Amino acid sequence: MATTPVHCTIDLQAPGKQVGRLELPRSNNTSGWSHLFVPIVSIAGESDGPTALVVGGVHGDEPEGQIAALRLARETAPGDVTGRLVVVPCASPEASRAYTRLWPNGVNFNRSFPGDPDGPADRQLAHFFSTVLFPLADVVVDMHSGGRSGLCPPWSEMHWVDDPAQRRAMVDAMVAWGTDHHFVYIDIAGTGLLVGEAERQGKVVVSTELGGGGHVTAATHRISQSGLANVLRHVGVLRGEARARETPGIIGRATDVENYLLAPESGLWETFVDLGERVTAGQPVGQIHFLERPDREPAVVCAQNDGIVFVVRAIATTDQGDNVAVIAREVTVEELY
Repeated sequence: MATTPVHCTIDLQAPGKQVGRLELPRSNNTSGWSHLFVPIVSIAGESDGPTALVVGGVHGDEPEGQIAALRLARETAPGDVTGRLVVVPCASPEASRAYTRLWPNGVNFNRSFPGDPDGPADRQLAHFFSTVLFPLADVVVDMHSGGRSGLCPPWSEMHWVDDPAQRRAMVDAMVAWGTDHHFVYIDIAGTGLLVGEAERQGKVVVSTELGGGGHVTAATHRISQSGLANVLRHVGVLRGEARARETPGIIGRATDVENYLLAPESGLWETFVDLGERVTAGQPVGQIHFLERPDREPAVVCAQNDGIVFVVRAIATTDQGDNVAVIAREVTVEELY
């Protein structure tokens, strides 16, 4: 096992079901000697099979995946598993308690990978994932949503990866979630993502954006939980037959920077388009109003390509450079292979 300052209270190789925590050393204003606790559950099946790592709560204001992971960890018994299931229900518990995207110190945990054992707490935890948890796993599931700032339909998603065999396995696992929409994306806000490091290590990686806009519906919870279970059946970690839809739903590919529309100025965002709407290049999709200048015409934002609206900004207050919409090109499963 790699040298790490993170202590895991369970044996990740042991049989049966174990509930424990990861402990990160820290010091704060109320305690010179302190640990940050991150929950972890390991469920080993009674027969050999692949290992899946399921992660929720990388961002604190995305509860959909946290709840799905908590239910999975609580309701799954060793007899339900072939191989091993490792669940980290919430990787950023302090951010979850504050209902913020970032850690209280302003760190984005999803920009901390591959991590550093000698770095701050976020990089120590990322290093533990990169050197201990990822090497154990064949499949990594990282659940996100639009949080408070982004409004999107619930979808499963994946990065575009170059290796054909890895990409095909990821496409099939993504579609197995059973959402009406699926999304293939690139990083436009920096490197250091959890999924990026898992992909670099050759894992089959599935992620999600399970709605957003600061609210969660019962339907979103249902597809979060049923989709997660179906993916785990598809990859052979949960027992049972995976369900397959007759058609995979709408697949959007946003692998060009022009697909991501950014606010040209700061102000109040007004969207003109709805989720799922088909738009054409040059079509206005929204505009920025200027509260201090009621006499000034709004700054109009136009689509840069033909496609489908996959994301719109959920909150009106907008800073220059914030993402206000994503227009993805529709593709088929065969095109992704």
